Amino acid sequence: MSLAAYCVVCCRRMGTSTPPPKSSTYWREIRNIIKFTGSLILGSLFLTYELLALKKSLTLDTQVVEREKMKSYICMHTVLDERENHGLIYQARKELHKTVRRILATSAKILRGPFADTFSTVDMEDHECAAWLLLKRSRSGDRTARLQAVQAMSEAHHWHDYQYRTIAQACDLRTRIGLARSQESDLRFFLPPPPLPALNEDSSIEEELRRLLASLPQTELDECIQYFTSLALSESSQSLAAQKGGLWCFGGNGLPYAESFGEVPSVTVEMFCLEALVKHSEIPTHCDKIEASGGLQLLQKMYQLHKDCPKVQRNIIRIIGNMALNEHLHSTIVQSGWVSLLAEALKSHHIVEASHAARTLANLDRETVQEKYQDGVYVLHPQCRTSQPIKADVLFIHGLMGAAFKTWRQQDQALTEKVSGDETRYTTCWPKTWLARDCPALRIISVEYDTSLSDWRARCPTERKSIAFRSNELLQKLRAAGVGDRPMVWVSHSMGGLLVKKMLLEASQNPEMSTVIDNTRGIIFYSVPHHGSHLADYSVNVRYLLFPSLEVKELSKDSPALKALQDDFLEFAKDRNFQVLSFVETLPTSIGSMIKLHVVPVDSADLGIGDLIPVDVNHLNICKPKRKDAFLYQRTLQFIREALAKDLEN
Repeated sequence: MSLAAYCVVCCRRMGTSTPPPKSSTYWREIRNIIKFTGSLILGSLFLTYELLALKKSLTLDTQVVEREKMKSYICMHTVLDERENHGLIYQARKELHKTVRRILATSAKILRGPFADTFSTVDMEDHECAAWLLLKRSRSGDRTARLQAVQAMSEAHHWHDYQYRTIAQACDLRTRIGLARSQESDLRFFLPPPPLPALNEDSSIEEELRRLLASLPQTELDECIQYFTSLALSESSQSLAAQKGGLWCFGGNGLPYAESFGEVPSVTVEMFCLEALVKHSEIPTHCDKIEASGGLQLLQKMYQLHKDCPKVQRNIIRIIGNMALNEHLHSTIVQSGWVSLLAEALKSHHIVEASHAARTLANLDRETVQEKYQDGVYVLHPQCRTSQPIKADVLFIHGLMGAAFKTWRQQDQALTEKVSGDETRYTTCWPKTWLARDCPALRIISVEYDTSLSDWRARCPTERKSIAFRSNELLQKLRAAGVGDRPMVWVSHSMGGLLVKKMLLEASQNPEMSTVIDNTRGIIFYSVPHHGSHLADYSVNVRYLLFPSLEVKELSKDSPALKALQDDFLEFAKDRNFQVLSFVETLPTSIGSMIKLHVVPVDSADLGIGDLIPVDVNHLNICKPKRKDAFLYQRTLQFIREALAKDLEN
């Protein structure tokens, strides 16, 4: 302003002054020009100085801006100290955020690329930018880069809490499932499940489950699904309590209650509903109905309410695992919050719980898993993503009244040895702990199917499954799990060995299953009754008391089906190049409190091929080594290594 005023005054003087003498006019005009030019230069210098000072006062530390921009949207569940609300730090952060908002438009170059691979304009600590770089790479079009990014995230244990929350909120479905299947990943990578809708005031979990069941299609169902569905819909906790009070009778729907006298009636009814839902979830169209009816949220509420009931939780995870076989439901399952619950279950020290969660997560993980694991097929190793190449498979098939996990536990010992915590001394599943550690390049699978000694105790009284039916069912499930794509060894106990023989015979007659035959390297039989069992003879003799099941009847020594199976298998194995090892018990087995029976005698366990080794144990313990250094385990391990020697070397 002063410069402009001075110029105006000078111009007026020059315009109104009287003409001076010509001799002095020339020098006077020169002096005026010099005064005007000098004032203009000085004013420009002063203006430049003011602008530079203003720019310096407005310049921000870009490092601080970048950090605050990263943190500002992260959801932190913390409570601020009221005493700090008006402190210096609080005011400084408040002013800083205002300044950032004002200069965003002019600082686009700096703030345009928060996911850039390099931070050349910002000097940051490595741990500050690592989360953003890994998050960017986890979305890469290169599969290898994605896998490396997820692995690096899972190995990060030094990050701040907000960085884990950043990944939890910003990662995509693939990354979230990959982190859940990574053994070392921090559980802070997973957001808690969203709030669940409240139940109606006049409703309960039991009623909601029954309503969900009633909404599912009831036509074109097999007899077992119809049985469980009708049982769940027809009974209530009140009627069940009345039956327990003395009104139940033998026969009909009253039979299953005999095994659940000690349970709370409502929990028993809920178990009937879950059994029915497990069967329904094996049908893809019914999975869509379960999801559309809010089944994912209802099952999650039930899962959280029954934290002290592993059996309920296992059946719920079985349903989610069956639904995960349908890829179009993956996003819904993830969004409903199931991944965080499954990631936590996978880290459980209980093998059964962890294995159920591992199956479900494997079905969700289409990035690294091509196989699909149907109900009853469990991977014992590896249950997480691994860089260890898998070169061969070992399949465990249990026998009559067995299970995928309890059949293969260590032989029962004193309680003091069990609670020692040392898996080399006691394990609830030796294939998962001992064998996986001794042969890490193996994929170890255990199969579960329902069997019963008597129709009185059958879970589904309408179910009558022969060995031929079960073998075809298991073969289809195992093929879907990729069995046959690698070299493999079968390990079987009791009736499970008969199923293995039948599966191999059926595979040999089906060109689509030829790889199962070509890649079979060996079979281990633990007390398999190739020529029949005394248990079957005993059960048939007291048939009016026990009502022996179809499986037991097929094990009798005069069974035509059993003799045909033995003859056909010997003919089949004649030209095959696989090894066979058989173990047989020499001690009787206690059946109940009064009966001792030699279930499989030595002559029945003799296949006629391979080595037969008698062991001084009973039928139940023939597949349960006492210790890791026991003969049973060490001989089994030796056989597996020898049968797969060439494949493991390659």
